[in-house]
Amino acid sequence: METNKFNGTNYNDWLRNLRIVLDFENQGYVLDKPLPVILPEGSSPEERLTFEKWHEDNRKVRSIILASMTNDIQKQYDRLEDVPSIISAPLKDIYAVPDRHIRYAATKAFFGTKMTEGSSVHSHGVKMLSLVEKLEDLKAGLDNDTYIDVILQSLPPSYDPFIVNYNMNGLEKSIHELINMLVQYEATTHKSEPAVLVGEASTSKAKGKGARR
Repeated sequence: METNKFNGTNYNDWLRNLRIVLDFENQGYVLDKPLPVILPEGSSPEERLTFEKWHEDNRKVRSIILASMTNDIQKQYDRLEDVPSIISAPLKDIYAVPDRHIRYAATKAFFGTKMTEGSSVHSHGVKMLSLVEKLEDLKAGLDNDTYIDVILQSLPPSYDPFIVNYNMNGLEKSIHELINMLVQYEATTHKSEPAVLVGEASTSKAKGKGARR
């Protein structure tokens, strides 16, 4: 969190990293659930322990949150005692970037990315795969065929024979398989450096119904 402090322009990234840290410590629940203020009379020992742990976790998470803010933003929220009051409005309302905006930017980048003639198809494929993974995370609703079509359309004219062959043979490949085919095609037709294939384990995820494995 020290290297990714909340500065007013990175709310979404900051909150995502914060959740990763807190989930590791089993404290993520503090962000979303209201802090219990009063322990009811007649509570069991287990309920008392839960109540006390919740307040202890709240104090720890509050400190983490405030420490991960720049000084000027920290001063605006250091009077708030419970974590949900800090994370929710007005912090979210002021600084959060709507998912719709992020999805629009990612979709625009994916459809607008083009490979220049003579550049590495491996690098281009990895970049496109990264955008696919981001769109999957954002639940953009694109299926595997659409991803494949856009990647093929992003290639320069020297790959036209590959595209014609791919479509005429009715090939149905995963994105990883397509990129590996392109790398091999480049190696045989462009006499480039030895092919470096894209492995399933070497990339992050590209999960979901859209990107088939």
